[in-house]
Amino acid sequence: MKKYLTIKEYFDKEAKSKNKNGKQKLFRILLEILCISIILVSLYVIFKWNHDNYKIKQINKEIEKNINLNSNDKNGILVNPPQNKNSNYYYYVTFPFYQADFSSLLNKNKDTVAFLYVKNTLISYPVVQSSDNEYYLKHSFDNKINSAGWVFMDYRNNIKNLDDNTIIYGHARIDGTMFGSLRNVLLSSWQNNKDNYVIYFSTLYESMIFQIFSVYTIERESYYITSHFNNSIEKQKWIDTMKDRNILPINTEVDINDKFLTLSTCKNRQGERIVIHAKLIKKQNNEVN
Repeated sequence: MKKYLTIKEYFDKEAKSKNKNGKQKLFRILLEILCISIILVSLYVIFKWNHDNYKIKQINKEIEKNINLNSNDKNGILVNPPQNKNSNYYYYVTFPFYQADFSSLLNKNKDTVAFLYVKNTLISYPVVQSSDNEYYLKHSFDNKINSAGWVFMDYRNNIKNLDDNTIIYGHARIDGTMFGSLRNVLLSSWQNNKDNYVIYFSTLYESMIFQIFSVYTIERESYYITSHFNNSIEKQKWIDTMKDRNILPINTEVDINDKFLTLSTCKNRQGERIVIHAKLIKKQNNEVN
């Protein structure tokens, strides 16, 4: 037998139905707003990333037009040569220097302290230094806000009188700019070319060649970016640790009398780092412009 609703039951049922439909409609509206917001934020992120990349490429073009980067065959001064004459050190000290003309770079950015070149990567940049390690994470060479940042030296380091360990940082950009192409050192094609195992580092005061002795990836830590050592025991322990981490098919002689250059960048969003350590093997005095 069909049950008939009373007037009160009928209106209660209608109210519940409208309330349910209203909640569903509100949920749909909120979901649509959320989806549109996500799309708009994603489009902005993509636009900003491409815009920052475009600005970096424009800056690089200007740098390339104004910098005079020359190699020369001057002998220079050998730094801490090993007694073992069969050491690969004596192969790399035959490489010519690369010298940069700093006058135009300093006119564009007074924070310029060096020029860095790594073979078979895209790394060929002026290096800047600020009073902290934050500013050039979000500012480019023109001092404008840019997510690509710039290649910069640790604020603790002294460019005129090199510390035990001079540290250079840069973002690992997907397009290979800044330290993005530092990933190349993890490839067997890069590692199998022994001529890649040098880093050219030029300052106002000196042109230098560093010989790479360790390449590795590691979780985020601060030990490898130690810039000063209190004594020879501390320094030797650091050297042994960095050499033990090395994945390159080389065994380079390193001791406590060496000066080091460290390049560091992110490998992924989980915080892993790609790290290169090199020792100073040859230098030549430059005239201060």
